[in-house]
Amino acid sequence: MGICILVFLFDIDPDSYRDGIFKIENNMIHPAFEEVTIHHEHQDDAAFKKKVRKTTILLSVITVIELAIGLSIYTIHKGDNPSALLVLMFKGVVCILTLAKAYYIVSVFMHLGDEIRNMIMTIVVPLLLFVWFIIAFIADGNSYKELRNNYDKHFKESTTPAKHQKTEAPVEHKSGKE
Repeated sequence: MGICILVFLFDIDPDSYRDGIFKIENNMIHPAFEEVTIHHEHQDDAAFKKKVRKTTILLSVITVIELAIGLSIYTIHKGDNPSALLVLMFKGVVCILTLAKAYYIVSVFMHLGDEIRNMIMTIVVPLLLFVWFIIAFIADGNSYKELRNNYDKHFKESTTPAKHQKTEAPVEHKSGKE
């Protein structure tokens, strides 16, 4: 079916397909088909092991930094006067570091860094759409929670610890017999 589409779109003679390369009029090779036939250069084992070792050390350092930031977020949050802006900034740094780790894992360990650009885009664009999908559902769920908290006073949900919530003093009822 793919050859039929190429014959239709590019007016290619089906007999001109030889060795994985389509030859178009005047024996020219179409540049779009050259990309498909690129052969990857294989690295020797020593160079590949060095690349993997370097990436593993880098991922380990990033993980230790993320853990240190997470511990500092925990101590700030449990403190007497937690700074919401500082915690939010630390969470943003952790997200950026996590994306950097994901890039290195996909690039080196999944060998996507050695692929052609079209193959990378075929994988990355749907992934970005999936990330957008997750963010949209989280925002929608948060909106639902906020609306329900505002308009349904019998249902009160909270994600902050009780220590940091404003609480009203309980009203004491006197029975009148005292």
